[in-house]
Amino acid sequence: MPRNVWRVTAATALAATLLASAGCSDDGDGDKTKADGAKEAKPLEWGECPAPTPLEGGGQAPPKDWQCATLDVPLDYAKPEGETLPIALIRAKARNQKNRLGSLVFNFGGPGGSGITTLPGAAKEYEALRARYDLVSFDPRGVGRSAPVRCEDDKQLDAYFAEDSTPDTPQEEQGFVDNIRTYREACEKNSDKLLPHVGTSNAARDLDRIRQALGDEKLNYFGISYGTELGGVYAHLFPKNVGRAVFDAVVDPTKTSEEGALGQAKGFQLALGNFAQDCVDRGDECKLQGSTAKEIEANIIKLQKDLAAKPIAGIGDRQLTEGQATNGIAQALYSQELWPLLEQGLDEADGGQGQLLLALSDALNGRDQDGRYSNIGAANTAINCADSKDRYTLAQTKAKLPAFRAASPVFGDFLGWAMMSCTDWPVAGAWETPDVSAPGSAPILVIGNTGDPATPYEGARRMVERLGPGVGVELTYKGEGHGAYNSGDTCVQEAVNAYLIEGKTPAAGTVCTAKADPTGSPTAPPTGSPV
Repeated sequence: MPRNVWRVTAATALAATLLASAGCSDDGDGDKTKADGAKEAKPLEWGECPAPTPLEGGGQAPPKDWQCATLDVPLDYAKPEGETLPIALIRAKARNQKNRLGSLVFNFGGPGGSGITTLPGAAKEYEALRARYDLVSFDPRGVGRSAPVRCEDDKQLDAYFAEDSTPDTPQEEQGFVDNIRTYREACEKNSDKLLPHVGTSNAARDLDRIRQALGDEKLNYFGISYGTELGGVYAHLFPKNVGRAVFDAVVDPTKTSEEGALGQAKGFQLALGNFAQDCVDRGDECKLQGSTAKEIEANIIKLQKDLAAKPIAGIGDRQLTEGQATNGIAQALYSQELWPLLEQGLDEADGGQGQLLLALSDALNGRDQDGRYSNIGAANTAINCADSKDRYTLAQTKAKLPAFRAASPVFGDFLGWAMMSCTDWPVAGAWETPDVSAPGSAPILVIGNTGDPATPYEGARRMVERLGPGVGVELTYKGEGHGAYNSGDTCVQEAVNAYLIEGKTPAAGTVCTAKADPTGSPTAPPTGSPV
């Protein structure tokens, strides 16, 4: 099962788009010297950026002060002088070139998210960092513009996502298994040569080639969600090449795919409870029925059951199914900014109108208003299945469902059945859990968010432990949503900016809260206090 069944998507500027649409072989770590077998990467040739393709998520071309380039890297690092594939990059040059610190490379998560598309849209949030850094991102191998993994076409994907994802009868179970098999066969048919080479270890090797091509002695890095796993693997492979690095919304490197999915079930359930309690606290302003958070959750469960029996009107001729509704709810829990849309969508669905929840689901699946899909879903599956060794039979999956239902009555079934995503995948997975030990690395700032649904808070502490002594520096954000820096909390942002720009790490155990003090200054807990 994918390490992140539900993927991060930028919440900024998403609300208006949703409302508009609703109105209508083994990668393993291997020998580290293999990554150095190829010739030193050549400097990049930067030029004008085209508009993102549908596979990257579409949209307008970035502003004229953004530049794009392509870096050729080995398809197979065991054959460094053999066939290559292109890695697409984008950058915005530092505003203060005289005091430029170098490049700051971003990975926004997924796996499967397009950095080419995401960074320009989120750039305002990193303006303080652009003062001294060139902001750089990329489409990892298999993603967007970088030799994209291709599976089913747009019409097939509409059918794929509309299928029952939480079967209840033997007939529904067979349909579920057939749906996964058809998708897998399409991936193998359309991307067979690429599938063995898209795992995280190779993406980490690509990161070091990017560092070389940028002309940087060290890699300065900002990883979010899956980007923290990629950053951890990079630090393990190239500890001496780590510059100033930040991990935000941290994937737990100690969890197997099953444990990670259970953690997500608990995380999304926690976030849903927080959403419901917030609705209750607003009294008559809340549109949802229920005088307690539990009553609101019970009504959501009833909605799921009703949709399983009979889908409701969606967008155009597409209906809202149980799986798509669950997907849409999960999408809205990624950011507190989307809670009003979730409230509205649930209220409308209770009245038989599923447009908004379907639009939220589409956003998570990478579907635009014209029915075109990005390749985030295909890349997500291919990368996760290249990484994880776990493969589950139907019987094994059914045996584990009670634990998932206990973890979350709303999301448990969905995440439990998703463990079969890599069943019979044509490529063997590389690991049970990734090795992120990085002795000799520069300090890495690791941020955990107590209300994070997709990457539960405990993962930050375990990342710090696995990075090793003197490497990980933990900062806690007591807030909601997926990630901390983009929450707008001044305490978190000042701590991160101080490290990336001035090299000053916060005190280990520093805690920031969603309601930061008026100065916005980080505050460290007393020695020995639990975080």
